[in-house]
Amino acid sequence: MDPKITELSQVFERFKAAFVRKDFDTCTKLLSQLKVSLTGYKSLPPLFEATPNAIRELTIARDIYEHAVVLSVKIEDQDAFERDFFQLKPYYMDARGRLPPSPQEYPILGLNLLRLLVQNRIAEFHTELELLSPGALENSCIKHAVELEQSFMEGAYNRVLNARQTVPQETYVYFLDLLAKTVRDEIAGCSEKAYECLSVNDARKMLLFSSDQELFEYVKEEHPEWETKNGFVYFQKTKESTTCKEIPSLHLINQTLSYARELERIV
Repeated sequence: MDPKITELSQVFERFKAAFVRKDFDTCTKLLSQLKVSLTGYKSLPPLFEATPNAIRELTIARDIYEHAVVLSVKIEDQDAFERDFFQLKPYYMDARGRLPPSPQEYPILGLNLLRLLVQNRIAEFHTELELLSPGALENSCIKHAVELEQSFMEGAYNRVLNARQTVPQETYVYFLDLLAKTVRDEIAGCSEKAYECLSVNDARKMLLFSSDQELFEYVKEEHPEWETKNGFVYFQKTKESTTCKEIPSLHLINQTLSYARELERIV
């Protein structure tokens, strides 16, 4: 075997060993080293030169970038996820005929769909869906993301929150927790515009919390401008807003009829 590939494989084994013991700082350092090494292979994207060890080089490079994507989830770095996913994507799309399918392809594609949903990049979400084959759309990881997007767009927020209990893989929990926060922030924004106050019980149900303590912690961390007292949650922003003026409906109706009569005379 090529000494370069042997050395690359050895470093990658050290990376995987550090990953198993959750030493993510070491993983990050080794990943940088691995990425620098990969730049020396002409068989990899975008060149795809037919070198003697092209299949082996493409396979290990794909494996490295798949681990990089999962690492970015573990360290909760969405920017790193996006960079690593775009480096990985050509191995799924452009090298499809050169390599056997990866068992991690659909889980990672599903993760990317979740990321786009969390970031409210719905147009890109659907663009990524259009690139997938009909068979891919039937995969449980892809279907999970699609069903979440549909629930989110329909406002079926309880289904979004309950989706955490049926995650296809443990790595999905990170993005689902972020999505749950997005959902609650959306509900909170609507609630403080619609109500002056709510009982603690109603606010808990509205924000889909299972206990009052979870509600109090959410208010403390995310909405310190709200006030909880005497069994009620008061939305301070509503109190500060200006009072809506009454619309002079009868006056507007008479004015409109007057305009209509004038138009008839002109015609």
